[in-house]
Amino acid sequence: MKKILVVLLALVLAFSAVAALAEAKSEYNIGVLVWKFNDTYNSAVRLAMQNAAAEIGEELGVTINMNMVDANDVMATQIEQAPTIFAQNDFVIINLADVSAGESLTAIAADYPDTPYLFYNKQPSEETVDAVLEGTIFIGTLARQAGDMQGEILSDLYAADASIDRNGDGVLQYVVFMGEPANDEAQARSKYCVETAEACGLKVEPVVDTIVANWDTAQAQEAMNATWAAHSSEIEVVFCNNDDMAIGVIAALNENGYNTGIDGDPSIVVIGVDATDSALESIKNGGMTATVKQDADAMGYANVKVAMNMLLGNDWLDGLDYEYSDDTFTCIRIPYAKITEVE
Repeated sequence: MKKILVVLLALVLAFSAVAALAEAKSEYNIGVLVWKFNDTYNSAVRLAMQNAAAEIGEELGVTINMNMVDANDVMATQIEQAPTIFAQNDFVIINLADVSAGESLTAIAADYPDTPYLFYNKQPSEETVDAVLEGTIFIGTLARQAGDMQGEILSDLYAADASIDRNGDGVLQYVVFMGEPANDEAQARSKYCVETAEACGLKVEPVVDTIVANWDTAQAQEAMNATWAAHSSEIEVVFCNNDDMAIGVIAALNENGYNTGIDGDPSIVVIGVDATDSALESIKNGGMTATVKQDADAMGYANVKVAMNMLLGNDWLDGLDYEYSDDTFTCIRIPYAKITEVE
């Protein structure tokens, strides 16, 4: 926390010149480097940022233009986009295409010292996080919390209905679908969904090694079809790092007559993360079992609000109901919530 306070003090001084100019402006341009437009959760965050720009702009009596570009999950593309985005905008919001390559963008940012920036959603990798976030802020979630909640959801489900243990052996056989191997969020969700289930008193056992599906529906569907063909009699629970992969898992299960939502058809437990519209609809219709809400609206609003606070020389969290997280780097953590029923 001491380091955070030192960094905050330094930033107040560093941004004072920018703030003096910003106060006289009536229009602001905020650039957003997005890792992949067709990711469902990030599509919701992008819409939330657009809405926040209109709302905050009206409150401040200014126009806020959001200029977003799609790296399509290619870091080299994001690196190519960065100089133009930094040159043409007052502020830059960064959603890393590759969490291990954040220093490539901060090196570019150094050529544009009058354009402050922040990172959101995809936290820089553990090896780079302190260097990448020096002098700025990360807006995201506490990585393990989603995994903890998935494990807790499974424990509650088993307490309510022990028949989810299909073979009745007292052990829940599971599969984990992981986002990206180098992503801290993916690592934590994959780890703690299992460890927390065990801490809640469940006996669990992996059916296969963790399956990497890169947050992608089609990859998850293909992998689940192959896994189901080999292990259909064993699988009782599927943990997915995000809802897009969970939807792919459900599609594969539907092909095999499972999780259809039709009375009499069998089902297994599938738990995702994000609470996307498609996931909520799937839960309502008997496909997915549950999800953990990652609040896209809150994240989108926080991105724009922090950006404007920085431009105007205010405390980063002015007007936001968050506290700085007690990490070695400066960040705020937006809380998750369990979703087990949808009306």
